[in-house]
Amino acid sequence: MRIDSFASLVPLSLALLPLTALAAEPEPAPPAPPGVAVNVTLASQYISRGFRQGWGKPALQGGADYAHPSGWSVGTWMSTVSNRFIENGTLEADLYGGYSGSTAGGIGYSALVYYYVYPGAEYKATATTYNYGELSFGTTWKAFYAKYNYTYTPEFFGITNARGTGYLDIGANIDLGSGMTLLLHAGNGRVAGTGNNVWNWNDAKIGISKAYTGGWTAIAALTKAFPKTDIYDNYTLGIPNSNGVIESSNPGKATLVLSITKTF
Repeated sequence: MRIDSFASLVPLSLALLPLTALAAEPEPAPPAPPGVAVNVTLASQYISRGFRQGWGKPALQGGADYAHPSGWSVGTWMSTVSNRFIENGTLEADLYGGYSGSTAGGIGYSALVYYYVYPGAEYKATATTYNYGELSFGTTWKAFYAKYNYTYTPEFFGITNARGTGYLDIGANIDLGSGMTLLLHAGNGRVAGTGNNVWNWNDAKIGISKAYTGGWTAIAALTKAFPKTDIYDNYTLGIPNSNGVIESSNPGKATLVLSITKTF
């Protein structure tokens, strides 16, 4: 967790808790055409559901997806993360698969299973890994989408007894013409389990994407988290860096993110 200034230290029992409610997955996108698609991204920050997982540093990301003509698909996506944010963690790897389709009226639907892995990462205070799994149910209509993710594992990003944690993601990807798209998103996170509701939050994002020939896409987006309590205001893992300093950060503050993606 973090400490923006030592003059406003939260109690030690809170300062040693892991930052929760930070599931991560690729941005919502239209169903992929049949076949294999590979993508590589360089981003100024890694933001997931309103929170910075890279401790303010650039992130290298990439993924691969296979879509079958029947509507079934599988994929994987990875990103660098900071061990200042995730104890002993430097990589996030997402595995997912499921089914998507659409009705005659143009309403899209999807059901997927996600599992998030942080190799070597462990919140040592409770000997809990950061790995967890979610079920995702989504729908689309024209430019609008809605998706709900439900945590099916007992643990959720370092939190125990959190099965049933939910995240509602609604928004729109509005075509502006000339390869430009307006990206709008609002999210609501609810952490299940006795006493875990102190971690609940909302988040929002507004951005612009621009598609170029050759499979290139550039995005500029402003994102921010709105926690329900002040528990996120000061975050640190409480572990000194190589200089003996206990670093702090505010992962939910307003952040401008720039990224460039190449799709093959």
